[in-house]
Amino acid sequence: MRYILFIIFSLAMSLQAVAQNDALARQYYEKGEYKKAIVAFEKLYKKSPRKINYFIGMINSHQQLEEFDAAEKLLLEAIKKPRFNPILLVETGFNYDLKQDTINANAYYEKAVEFTEQKVTASYTVGRSFEKKSLLDYALRVYKSAMATNPNYNFLNNIARIYGEKGNIEKMFSSYLDLIKDRVEQKGYAQRIISQFLRNDPNEENNTLFRKLLLKRNQEDPNLLWNELLSWLFIQQKQYKRAFIQEKAIYMQGDYSLQRIFELASLSIEDGDTETAREILTYIIDKSTQDSTKIRASQNLIQIDIEAITDGNYDEIQQRFDELFLSYNRNYRTVLLQRDYANFLAFQKNEPEAAISYLKETTQQKLTKRQLAVVKLALGDILVYQEQFNQALIYFSQVQKALKNDVTGQEARFRVARTSYYKGDFEWAEAQLKVLKSSVSQLIANDALQLKLIISDNSLEDSTQTALKKYAKADLLAYQKKETAAIETLEDILQNHKGEKIEDEALLMQAKLYEKRGEFDKARLNYKKIIEFYKEDILVDDAYFAMAKLYLNHFDDPEKAKQFFEEIIFNHQDSIHYVEAQKSYRKLRGDNIN
Repeated sequence: MRYILFIIFSLAMSLQAVAQNDALARQYYEKGEYKKAIVAFEKLYKKSPRKINYFIGMINSHQQLEEFDAAEKLLLEAIKKPRFNPILLVETGFNYDLKQDTINANAYYEKAVEFTEQKVTASYTVGRSFEKKSLLDYALRVYKSAMATNPNYNFLNNIARIYGEKGNIEKMFSSYLDLIKDRVEQKGYAQRIISQFLRNDPNEENNTLFRKLLLKRNQEDPNLLWNELLSWLFIQQKQYKRAFIQEKAIYMQGDYSLQRIFELASLSIEDGDTETAREILTYIIDKSTQDSTKIRASQNLIQIDIEAITDGNYDEIQQRFDELFLSYNRNYRTVLLQRDYANFLAFQKNEPEAAISYLKETTQQKLTKRQLAVVKLALGDILVYQEQFNQALIYFSQVQKALKNDVTGQEARFRVARTSYYKGDFEWAEAQLKVLKSSVSQLIANDALQLKLIISDNSLEDSTQTALKKYAKADLLAYQKKETAAIETLEDILQNHKGEKIEDEALLMQAKLYEKRGEFDKARLNYKKIIEFYKEDILVDDAYFAMAKLYLNHFDDPEKAKQFFEEIIFNHQDSIHYVEAQKSYRKLRGDNIN
């Protein structure tokens, strides 16, 4: 037993020594100490003659010292051996290239290609060796020859990559399309590579080329794969209507799920293309045979139409809700629709009492724990709107207790904190927010941290919390859609609490309210004040981001927008807006964003 343990220990020590010597040899090479590297690699190679990397390390070290004759001698001796590694033919040719002996270089490259034709299993290693030396045409010959000799070999990925490096975009696109058709599991990978050569502008040369290749393939060899890729391309270009045409073709030709089309509707809504979103959702309602899908699509469609109403006439919306409940009834299947209807009553028709009664009726239905939580959260929100804080806290606390280890439970806890903050109970609100800072939901965690900072920062220097109470009141008025009163309350803070920490918070909230009312110049002035007078405070990145969005969406000045995005990217990498700023900046620069 001791002998066996001794053998194991000795073997382990030997392997450790080899690993250390390997690292030392590479370190010498990387530091430019090539003579030491040659000695180290030579020792390693003598101990492990099958490890070709050690031999190559010797050759590369000689070449770095411009000792091409010494490298040549070693290479020619190595390829005389009966079972030499064929990549040495490439290395020999490359050494002749370094000596500017083109004739011998090409001769050995040809020998390497011929070797793979005789022994196709060597194609990958030889092809990769050619690639590493940037001998791309030779690599292409090896890969193509291997695939012609044995159809089971698939080097389409390598071939596509080489065409990309050579700048032959058309052949690169074609090779990736061949790869996807042959191996559909490679689709995501191929799309990531292809996207690097595309831009958001559909008129860009590469975008046009890729579209034409897909259309041609779809004509010559109809396949839903080409429709999927066309849809993907149009989505990258934000041409949702054209993507919808492709998605309809996919649905009609065999994909009987409407999920892809639903996702397209969501993207359209997110990007503000409500016209296409309406068209898509109407199509889903028309084609679906499942009530749950029809209800979901109808909900989304109604929300789009509610937001589009400017004259306060909601009669048509009311009629549509009535028709939906007539068709699908009030039950567990329509819980989300019932919630939306209650919100419509409270926030659009200004009938909060009717909404509260409606949701209380809904709580009496046979619902799952999660469905009941959705209803109680909506009920609590409307009670807060009515300033019935204690009643709202009861419902939020019930949800928090029922789903305490769930994101919904954490959302309920945040509502408890926010409601306590509205009613002026800042101590209890802060206690709840401390727990939520580590929420599994990043959105909840960010919201919790932001509100906690507002409370803590403005409680230390003002024991009466006068300004904080006014700020919480303004926040509540904004929630109640009483923008004018909220703006006036914030102006009171700005006039009567100058120099206090809450001033930048008041400027930011007021700016957002000005934006909501379409008063963009006033909003810009507030953001400018934050940037000029509170440059070192934590809200400055919010101001930069908001300014960038203002210039982009309302002042039609993308160059100015880029400057503000740059401020976040280069000076505020820890900002919650960093990722979005980076994406927006790249879009403005013309990059394609997946």
